[in-house]
Amino acid sequence: MPKRVLLALMVALALVAAACGDDDSTGGGGEQAASCDPLPLKNDNVLTVATGEPVFPPWMMDDDPTNGQGFESALVYALADKLGVDDVTWVRTGFDEAIAPGAKDYDFNIQQYSITAERDEVVDFSDGYYDVEQAIVAFADSPVAEARSVADLKDAKLGAAIGTTSLDYIESVIEPNTEPAVFDDNAAVKAAMEAGQIDGFVVDLPTAYFITAVEIPEATIVGVLPRVGDSPEQLGMLFEEGSPLVPCVNAALAELKADGTLEAIENEWLNQGGSIPTLSR
Repeated sequence: MPKRVLLALMVALALVAAACGDDDSTGGGGEQAASCDPLPLKNDNVLTVATGEPVFPPWMMDDDPTNGQGFESALVYALADKLGVDDVTWVRTGFDEAIAPGAKDYDFNIQQYSITAERDEVVDFSDGYYDVEQAIVAFADSPVAEARSVADLKDAKLGAAIGTTSLDYIESVIEPNTEPAVFDDNAAVKAAMEAGQIDGFVVDLPTAYFITAVEIPEATIVGVLPRVGDSPEQLGMLFEEGSPLVPCVNAALAELKADGTLEAIENEWLNQGGSIPTLSR
């Protein structure tokens, strides 16, 4: 091949490569157009979503993620609509099982996963869909019922579900004198408090509202626990590491935020109102 022709070909290829690189670097719209049409789903035209076994109100209702009831179930169907997917299939996983590294047989998992740097090393997360506050729940005659600060919880026997940021909060912020009791799920935590095995437990605020309003009306929310750090704890959808679906879901989530849909779902299922004190540090 003549040198002039070869040089012209190399220049042309360089220009094409540069153009592709520009598209990839724009993020958002440019990246979505390239990677989300068609959607990179595990199964064609089906959004496969994992969640817990069982699932709990107010995140999902009646242990049935398919009914669109509860904050996370309603959110998934709203996302599917934005993504243009009519068919949503649900599978069940353990909480810790999903955080393990490796390939997943679902598109994403949603069961109140807080986005943390440690978890993000082995899985990917969507943008945050809910800002979390932790709360402490106890019976009115519990030793912690009158707590007004984190220091007031030092001598309490507290509990939380394994693998949760609620448990992390007890261990790293409250640092009680007695090791916290660790349970498989929130159902076991509640049963332990009812049996008098713990003085109270830490859980996210929406779940605390539901527990005290419906499941254990004799219990009370002692207080909202103070946030740690400058950035709020956020819940995100969990994907296998390197999932090409993440930018597609993020774009759909951004639309739900912009058009008010996410706020409406949150108001319907999570915002219970009322005046709950925040404990001091």
